[in-house]
Amino acid sequence: MKMEITRHLLFNLSLLLVILFFYLLWLERRKNIPKFITLGSFICSIFVCFLFSYHPIPHVSYDLRLIPVLIGGLYFGIGPLLAIIIIIIRAFYGIDLGFFANLAIYGSLFFVFLNVHPWFIRQTPRRRISISIICAITFSVITLFLLPLVNWVTLEFDTLFAYMFIPTLGVFIFSYSVEFSFKNIRLYKRVIDSERTVALEQMGAAIAHEIRNPLTTAIGFVQFLQETEVNQTKRQQYLTMVKEELDAAELIIKDYLIYSRQFTDQIEEIDINNELNHVLSTLRPLAEGHSVNFYTSYLSVGTITGNIKKFRQCLFNIIKNGIESMPSGGSLIVCSQLHHSNVIIEIKDKGTGMSKEQLEQLGKPYYLTNGPKGTGLSMMVSFGIVRAMNGSIKVKSDIGKGTTFIISFPGNRKIVDNI
Repeated sequence: MKMEITRHLLFNLSLLLVILFFYLLWLERRKNIPKFITLGSFICSIFVCFLFSYHPIPHVSYDLRLIPVLIGGLYFGIGPLLAIIIIIIRAFYGIDLGFFANLAIYGSLFFVFLNVHPWFIRQTPRRRISISIICAITFSVITLFLLPLVNWVTLEFDTLFAYMFIPTLGVFIFSYSVEFSFKNIRLYKRVIDSERTVALEQMGAAIAHEIRNPLTTAIGFVQFLQETEVNQTKRQQYLTMVKEELDAAELIIKDYLIYSRQFTDQIEEIDINNELNHVLSTLRPLAEGHSVNFYTSYLSVGTITGNIKKFRQCLFNIIKNGIESMPSGGSLIVCSQLHHSNVIIEIKDKGTGMSKEQLEQLGKPYYLTNGPKGTGLSMMVSFGIVRAMNGSIKVKSDIGKGTTFIISFPGNRKIVDNI
């Protein structure tokens, strides 16, 4: 039947493309797939080629095993192993003239791929695609020359078309798809590196600004002591002020470290409701100055495990920003409840609110002292504390309607089981 070989090889190619699609999809998501998974994917492709090969006469098979070997060898450096696997699989079909032809082709590919992969990867994407196509054409021609020698078939149009066009088309599709995926991965890494650089610059600017104030004060007192004669009482007073300012600078640095790493000191059991009451009592004078009323609803008696001082600081920062977001007065609602094994804290204000763009920046390492967001470095530290305590924060906000913080922490299992 005319074009029978071509139809079978096109079906074989479609199956290989399905495997390639899933592999590249996984590659783009994971960015770095272990080599054994890559090897397994290409071995699966080889088995597909053998299982769905075309057998016009006994002991003769047409398939596209050349494609996974070329792509795996050139792009992923597993060509020698794939060539050995193909030779072994072909041996199970019989040690005949076809096996020796297969041995000649893939034995030569074994030696070619031993050193070609590092050189191939250094080429430009366009050159890599061209080299892949040239290799496909070259070994397809070699296969065509070997066919008459083993008395398989005569070189009719169907055979010539199938062995020259389809493997070359398959290699082109595969190499182009791999290059496209590599490009997406490179772009992703560039974006990540760019974001990290910007975050580092913003973090540096923020820390420099925060530390400058206490250091400037401390330097001023030191210069004053060096240039002016003062009595012992005044000297001691100024030195005490210098120490306080340096302690303040050290505290700022510690707060920033919370954002980048977890703390493990002073871990204890924390009663959520007691700590909420403590923070609200501390901030009550500030709330009265802004004409803000507190409303509480405690539906949980759960506890969590963490650093109590840092936990208070986290609540203090969020509630304080909520108060400051209502310069004309309003109400601030604080609730707690249990949800499955998690303790949920909800802090809702009726302030100015935030836009979608402002919400995306919330908790990121950037410097801000003014503006309607009502957040800044303290909010960044709060997010770091929650993350260090294995918690999570969700923020909902609308311009002119207010902001709601929903903070979730893993509850103490013993307390939760006894409720």
